[in-house]
Amino acid sequence: MSQENMSSYRRFPPEMLTESQARKELEALAQELAFHDALYYQKDAPTLSDAEYDALRQRNEAIEKLFPHLVLKDSPGLKVGAKAAEGFAKVTHLMPMLSLDNAFNSEDIQKFIERVCRFLNLPLTQQISLVAEPKIDGLSCSLVYEDGFLVSAATRGDGYVGEDITENIKTISSIPTLLSGDQGKQAQGQTLEVRGEIYMSKKEFEILNKARLEKGDQPFANPRNAAAGSVRQLDPKVTASRPLGFFAYGFGRFEDRDITSHHQRLALLRAWGFPVNPLIKTCATTAQLVAFHDELERKRAALDYDIDGSVFKVDNLAWEKRLGTVARSPRYAVAAKFPPEQGSTKLADIQIQVGRTGVLTPVAVLEPLTVGGVVVSRATLHNRDEIARKDVRIGDTVLVQRAGDVIPQVVKVVNPEAPNRAGPYVFPDHCPACGSKAAKEEGEVAVRCLAGLICPAQAALRVRHFVSKGAFDIEGFGAKNVDLFFEKGVIKTPVDIFTFESRNAGFEVPLEKWEGWGSKSAQKLFNAVNAKRRIGLDRFIYALGIRQIGQTTAKTLAKNYLSYDNWFVKMQEASAGGVGNPAYEALIEIDGIGSDMAEDLMYFFSEEHNIEFLQSLVGSQIQVEDMAVKDTSGSPISGKVVVFTGTLETLSRAEAKSQAETLGAKVSGSVSKKTDYVIVGADAGSKAKKAQELGVQVLEEQEWISLIKHLPQ
Repeated sequence: MSQENMSSYRRFPPEMLTESQARKELEALAQELAFHDALYYQKDAPTLSDAEYDALRQRNEAIEKLFPHLVLKDSPGLKVGAKAAEGFAKVTHLMPMLSLDNAFNSEDIQKFIERVCRFLNLPLTQQISLVAEPKIDGLSCSLVYEDGFLVSAATRGDGYVGEDITENIKTISSIPTLLSGDQGKQAQGQTLEVRGEIYMSKKEFEILNKARLEKGDQPFANPRNAAAGSVRQLDPKVTASRPLGFFAYGFGRFEDRDITSHHQRLALLRAWGFPVNPLIKTCATTAQLVAFHDELERKRAALDYDIDGSVFKVDNLAWEKRLGTVARSPRYAVAAKFPPEQGSTKLADIQIQVGRTGVLTPVAVLEPLTVGGVVVSRATLHNRDEIARKDVRIGDTVLVQRAGDVIPQVVKVVNPEAPNRAGPYVFPDHCPACGSKAAKEEGEVAVRCLAGLICPAQAALRVRHFVSKGAFDIEGFGAKNVDLFFEKGVIKTPVDIFTFESRNAGFEVPLEKWEGWGSKSAQKLFNAVNAKRRIGLDRFIYALGIRQIGQTTAKTLAKNYLSYDNWFVKMQEASAGGVGNPAYEALIEIDGIGSDMAEDLMYFFSEEHNIEFLQSLVGSQIQVEDMAVKDTSGSPISGKVVVFTGTLETLSRAEAKSQAETLGAKVSGSVSKKTDYVIVGADAGSKAKKAQELGVQVLEEQEWISLIKHLPQ
């Protein structure tokens, strides 16, 4: 996908977007952030700066707040990380490993504290003790101990399932395999999960890269990538040869009633033999937190390990438990980020990339410069309008910024008044990949190739999506090989993947005779394809690459239609009958499927070549398995739609909603015939009245608490 969905990014302030523009941008942001999450968490090869990634997250959040009814089922705000990479066994975390919300200034830090107070029903002036920690720029790791012995270690993965790196972790000397001292007895008889960050010191990073260059190997981009690449080695001996460090920062699971604060947990980790960062301190006010953060930024360059900000955590464990989590982040902690680093250089050229959906994305080719210790030579220019707004021209000196990753962004032109500047950049009106016409669609800022599947750039990228991790997940069909197969003409559509082996013998030069291939590698590829001839309905729907249909939405469709045959027939009926026919109405009644999504599904099924593609693939080449539905009939509120209104006495509104969602209910902001319960507090208004008019069951706060108190939390 590369940078294709940057088209709508920062074109207008969120409050200036129309509903149509907001809907399309949320779709683009969801796809783009999923792409960059996979690069960062799976491949340790990010192509976007921290600052730029954070800005995308912020913009997505801002648009969702303005248009809450447009929030996608696969919203980036509901996701953590990316699916675990291949090559390692999978480990399910005892508790989810969530990401942190960000703060970028003192006002954001104060707002975080106020959110905590509101959630806990505390006065906004309440003094809250927080633990301030350096945010280590490394690889998050989960360590599981049983009776004090290390039994498994895993990466974050998607926050729920990570990669098993146990044997590699045992080679890191600073991680204890047996908890030490008398304190270690506290761990006996229980399973506990310790969490921390694996890192490589700057000094060791320089030594490692020097050695790699002498051997002719590609150097690592930064210490974080070096640490992640070292841990993700199939041979533990390679990991053992790399000097890695570890800082413990907390627990995923551990019960000790004598411990009531986060700083006590850190003290226990030290006693057990874990390294805990020495710069950690307890703060009581926003001013103290800001002072800690500012002092840490001043020390940043002198530290022998990379940091990219501070982390602030509520110190009271009882409050931490009450605060819980929301979507992808805990409510009891926040990450304060450092501002991005910048530098100036010459813009040597502008190149156009064509993405999977045909979007033409401009990329700046820079004279190499070092920013924050990393050499960069390419940067995103986002889209045509962004080039015009900044008046970026070939030959200009431009200011670029990054914050610890590889490819930065162009901030502005440094010398707009320079004599003999080149003329304004003329954005192409034809696709550089196929020569077809390229134009902007109404309501978008993206310039898109109009050729569709006949465009080789789009076709290859659509196949990349088809075989990607969340879809068919076929080993050996990475971007490099997909592009090679397209270049050789042996694959043009996804169907060709499954007929590759049968056609191979008839090729003038079969695969096993290609340069870099052999009979074993060719057969390994074909075996990998054959192993994927059965696929779940949700993954298959996602693999088709239908606009707006991400992984979560695909799963929603699969849960509602259950089988491929049923889904295929109903989608054809909805497409043929148009708006108002029973199949279409049933589709848009599904929670999370709006009219725009329905239109994109209808468009896909209205194209005859798509129907022919499905008919040539399903049944003859692959089998799509029915969707397995988890039985939640044992919970009286699972799947129920609930609405909270009025002021609750024992819980804040946010805590009550979080509790209901944890128990399987669907929390809505409005009352309709589909609502099952309306929970009313003091000063309940129009929602309570509407519930009575519709005959919806109304519960007082204590009645609701009585209903749920015996259910598993």
